[in-house]
Amino acid sequence: MIRGWCPTAWRPMAAGDGLLVRVRPQLGRLTREQMLGLCDAALAWGNGQIDMTNRANLQIRGVTEHGLEPLVAKLVALGLVDPDPAREARRAILVAPEWTVSDDTHRIAAELERRLSELPDLPGKVGFAIDAGPAPALHADPADFRIERGAEGGLILRADGRESGVALPPGSEVDALIALTKWFVATGGCDAGRMARHRAPLPGWANGSERPAPPPAGLTAGRHDLGAAQGLPFGRIDAETFRASDARAIRTTPWRIVLLEGVAHASNTNVHLPTDACVGAPACPQASVETRNLATRLAPLIAGRLHVSGCAKGCARAAPADVMLTGRGGRYDLAFDARADATPMLSGLSASQVLTYFGTV
Repeated sequence: MIRGWCPTAWRPMAAGDGLLVRVRPQLGRLTREQMLGLCDAALAWGNGQIDMTNRANLQIRGVTEHGLEPLVAKLVALGLVDPDPAREARRAILVAPEWTVSDDTHRIAAELERRLSELPDLPGKVGFAIDAGPAPALHADPADFRIERGAEGGLILRADGRESGVALPPGSEVDALIALTKWFVATGGCDAGRMARHRAPLPGWANGSERPAPPPAGLTAGRHDLGAAQGLPFGRIDAETFRASDARAIRTTPWRIVLLEGVAHASNTNVHLPTDACVGAPACPQASVETRNLATRLAPLIAGRLHVSGCAKGCARAAPADVMLTGRGGRYDLAFDARADATPMLSGLSASQVLTYFGTV
């Protein structure tokens, strides 16, 4: 049975290599002190491996039951985890990473953080995107409620699954977002679980015709106005290596790239970014197959997006991929232009059969 939730520091998830503890940096940014403290904590109470998720969160891996309490205490002291578990559970906020102080993204995200207690109780996987830059950089990333730049130049509130949203007067953005979450709960949205699956008609005030602005070019690894953008293979950070960085701060992204503020050069710019792969077996008990070694071998052979998922949950990528490999019963199912839970074109393939299919052994 495929089960799971979005873990938090207060509610970790058991994985094959220990407990998985999620950290949601405020505004998607860690100061140097926070970065060093996080790495030290991952080495002291975890296995030293940190994953960056497609919601720009960080997950400390390999935490023991004995180490959980001191780890969470350290994260709270660093300001990376809210001391109130209920408030921490509401902090599923994805922020467009290239914000500047006092711009619309920074202003709205900071206000939402201050007003988290006004949100109703929402399903664990529900999240927000604050994407108020010149163009919606987070257009393809998971979020249920979006504040983003509209095609007419103003800001809009858009419910996930709807192609258009409603224009927002300046200063009203968080009020409108909170009101829409309350409507979601009042109309049975918790039963649906996600905004895109909730079929109730939107309230009149939220049912607008404003479409999002065209998305910008994607962030790439290399030089950046903030310093450098460093690619992370499959979103994995090695704490011992990462704490050696001389960045004055880091910003997380949902794209397996981290922004290093004040750094002149990125140390890893050649990551094959159009490839998604979860941690796979044996680190994840839901996975029945190895994922990342196979993805690395396949990536040069694939034209388009490759996703290798250890099970049908598809944690590494929610959207369809051009080539989709899903683990089932220790073998691989193959589909095209599909999600991890799609009906496969071929089933029961071994890793060698997959490689042969795409032209190698």
